[in-house]
Amino acid sequence: MAYVGRFAPSPTGPLHAGSVLAALGSWLDARAHQGRWLVRIEDVDRPRCPPGTDQLILRQLDALGLRADAPPSWQSQREALYEQALQRLIAADLAYPCACTRKELAAAQGERARHGERVYPGTCRPENGGLRGRPARAWRFRVPAGVVHWQDRRLGLQQQDVAQAVGDFVLRRADGLWAYQLAVVVDDAEQGITDVVRGEDLADNTPRQIQLQQALGLPTPRYLHLPLVLAADGQKLSKQNGAAAFDSSQPLQALQAAATALGLQGMPASATLPEWLHAATRAWAATIAPF
Repeated sequence: MAYVGRFAPSPTGPLHAGSVLAALGSWLDARAHQGRWLVRIEDVDRPRCPPGTDQLILRQLDALGLRADAPPSWQSQREALYEQALQRLIAADLAYPCACTRKELAAAQGERARHGERVYPGTCRPENGGLRGRPARAWRFRVPAGVVHWQDRRLGLQQQDVAQAVGDFVLRRADGLWAYQLAVVVDDAEQGITDVVRGEDLADNTPRQIQLQQALGLPTPRYLHLPLVLAADGQKLSKQNGAAAFDSSQPLQALQAAATALGLQGMPASATLPEWLHAATRAWAATIAPF
């Protein structure tokens, strides 16, 4: 099976050191496997995406020499695919409408549990009484019982009981926007993605995505979750905690920092951008790439 990878940034702000690491890692893995590398702009949460940020990200990638093998795609242009997937899940009795508000969930569940999320208790499941005459706000996936196991190329064997850890998760939000979990699963399958290379903070999403893949009859890619770039307080470096955009006038400096965080050894201190990327691909193939 020919390798197809992707980098899928959310255009909520410019690329910073952490997202440069994710972009470089996914690009190197594709190149080391003589595969294709795609760029997908994940703008499904449009209110959080300032106008023009998508084009800024594309210019930043170009400055880094990380060029895709096809024109970029935008989630905001793919909503018909998400609707089709939702209708398939509804027809299979694997999705149901939910009337719960955040206030109601907070009152019912008390303190937040995992990653700031509350485990959904199945309040609006049809067998629990359904909507009880209230208007539907969101659509949720009916999470099957059982533990999901998967093999991560860096983290090793992973597992999660999604029903216990997350509960029935949202597919379409109360504001009408599509949830990340459904959109990414549909996109990866439609684009033929064989390998997902992304930050370790997204590993927790993997079991939910595997369940959706299975429910929709879609293939499950291989997964490789990369180490994170941390802020001074030890938290993940992100736009939310003030991560600064990398200096696109010095792309080699940004790439070198990312390579160090990825554990690549022997990178040239002085090289042209193509020479550096060629050396990085060789280093990746020698140390990280094997499945």
